[in-house]
Amino acid sequence: MNDLVSSVVHQIEQIVIGKQTQVKLSIACIFAKGHLLIEDLPGMGKTTLAHALAATLNLSYQRVQFTSDLLPSDVIGVSIYDTENQTFKLHQGPIFNQLVLADEINRASPKTQSALLEAMEENRVSIDGKTYQLPQPFFVIATQNPLFHSGTYSLPESQLDRFMMRISLGFPSVEAEKQILSNAFGATDFSSLKAFITPEQLIEIQLKVQNIHVGEEVLNYVVALLQQSRNGHYDVNPLSPRAGKSLISAAKAWAFIEGRDYLLPDDIQAVFSAVCQHRLNPAFDMKAEATNDSSQRILHSVDAISPLLS
Repeated sequence: MNDLVSSVVHQIEQIVIGKQTQVKLSIACIFAKGHLLIEDLPGMGKTTLAHALAATLNLSYQRVQFTSDLLPSDVIGVSIYDTENQTFKLHQGPIFNQLVLADEINRASPKTQSALLEAMEENRVSIDGKTYQLPQPFFVIATQNPLFHSGTYSLPESQLDRFMMRISLGFPSVEAEKQILSNAFGATDFSSLKAFITPEQLIEIQLKVQNIHVGEEVLNYVVALLQQSRNGHYDVNPLSPRAGKSLISAAKAWAFIEGRDYLLPDDIQAVFSAVCQHRLNPAFDMKAEATNDSSQRILHSVDAISPLLS
């Protein structure tokens, strides 16, 4: 891990205490140009993680609280007639930021969810027949409450697929919780966080990640995992070629964080559950061991050394 990336990881770990793996996955998701979905109970640190990422990576940032009465124009913006100049003027919505936190996305109507997810896919929005490019880099973190909470709408499988990764922070360990509670009366001062990377440097990193070498052996391993999800008689949705591309992109970013310019099967294994579980089985189960069950069964059933023979 180079010094710059190490500093980014270290600072965020000081804010999101005891969640080293989730912090590293979140950073890998950004380096791979993906969008991140965080599912958990309220109060688990989802918003804190988004704030810390924005401050550390020096990205323009805005949080949108998704509610049942939120309209698509509240997210993407609206053109309003300017009587003085007798022309329509665009009032940009929060989507015109480099990092957008869509908080409790599953509390908004499907129409508003679709407006956000379309922007995520195309990196642009259309307002009154005109197309506007979104700033770069552009990254969405969405949080989702459990579907058994009242007033929630589930995300369809096709929309879940727009997120490169889905992670859950989960409850802290005893030691981590003691550390969090010892600062119970002091809110985190995000303005004091140091910005280690400029947006231009982040784009350079994203380009370097794309150029990470992927050998044929690793490609065979990924293909075997995809085939296993389709032919392994699991009660899950099969993984698509797009899921395979997301898996390789995320693994490349993981390898970059580890300081390598080539991919190993270990990188695939490190990101597999975060990239694939929500595509295999979109249902949100709060039990971590259950949410990772099908992805882990597939992962353990394929031999990384001779994958196509397993």
